Amino acid sequence: MKVKTGYLYHIKDEYFDVVNDENLMQNHERGRKRPTYFTIKDGDILWFIPVSSKVNKYRKIIAKKEKKYGICNTIMIRKIGGEDAAILLQNAFPTLEKYIDHVHIMDGKPLKVPIELRKDIESLFRELMGLKNRQINLFFTDIDKLKEKMLEELKISNKK
Repeated sequence: MKVKTGYLYHIKDEYFDVVNDENLMQNHERGRKRPTYFTIKDGDILWFIPVSSKVNKYRKIIAKKEKKYGICNTIMIRKIGGEDAAILLQNAFPTLEKYIDHVHIMDGKPLKVPIELRKDIESLFRELMGLKNRQINLFFTDIDKLKEKMLEELKISNKK
């Protein structure tokens, strides 16, 4: 499968078994594959950013953060596929192509995020990564540990 930045994908359960990280969002909800993930390709590493349909839940969280900090740069609410969606940058994590289950399909075609929104997500993600590099970590999971695990898997598979 050719993975591209700007599309939504679903992840295999196997990933969650391998990384064993309780801070990651659950992969299933009522028997359906959830959530979908906006994907940023960074060399061999893929950054998955969960996209949730629970917009009202996240509007409240955004409001609390804005009241407390004056800003919320960890969650965005925008339209994807004609519907409001919460883009959860705070829940981003690294993975590999082998853990992708399938691309998200809408109306028979892979769902592509509009280019302006894609740019906004990528920009905010880079901002959060920059903050992390300055010891201000806004991610819920230990992305360094997960990235190291993914890089180790790549090293092992490249030796085969």
